[in-house]
Amino acid sequence: MKIISTNIAKPTTITWNDQEITTGIYKKPTSSPIYLGTESVKGDEVSNRSIHGGKFKACYLFSEVHYQYWKYLYPNLDWNWGMFGENLTVSDLDETQIYIGDIYRIGETLVQVTQPREPCVKFGVKFGSQRVLKEFIDHGFSGTYVRVLEEGFVKTGDTIKLIEHKENSLTTAQFFNLLFAKNKNRELIEKAIMNDALPQRKRDKLKQYIKQV
Repeated sequence: MKIISTNIAKPTTITWNDQEITTGIYKKPTSSPIYLGTESVKGDEVSNRSIHGGKFKACYLFSEVHYQYWKYLYPNLDWNWGMFGENLTVSDLDETQIYIGDIYRIGETLVQVTQPREPCVKFGVKFGSQRVLKEFIDHGFSGTYVRVLEEGFVKTGDTIKLIEHKENSLTTAQFFNLLFAKNKNRELIEKAIMNDALPQRKRDKLKQYIKQV
């Protein structure tokens, strides 16, 4: 894997349910390296820090491989790297082969895979239809957030090298599907609950699911 594009956003105001809200989803490619900090990417807009940014969502990666699929569904959009709100557009990123807790070296940084991206209404506004949220969930390829263990610069062309594989884990794709499955796989839930690369609130929510079934 390697970085195809580095992307950041300026604050953009959109209208949702007759209210104006600010978002950082409108990311654009940069011509210079970007700095990955432990809470966010330096210079990147993070409008709602209750659901974006922070230790477990410091940086978002999405695969260039999936662009063609979405271009076919939404050909009239203004397509460029960063379209999905990702900080790093990555070649050959495969959510079925990346495990929650895996540690990678990217440029000067060391990062750990934490959780998939869950689409929100701002994503729907950008694509011009809220139906894209269900389409994104059904497609099953979400990209992944990472937490930054060692801060530093990354740039276009940097390779992404696996440093440490998380044992007894589940893939990003498995966890993404688990989040939205009506009937959840108990074995995968147990793996997720024991995985400290996931935020505690998500693990607690899965514990509650087990208690209810």
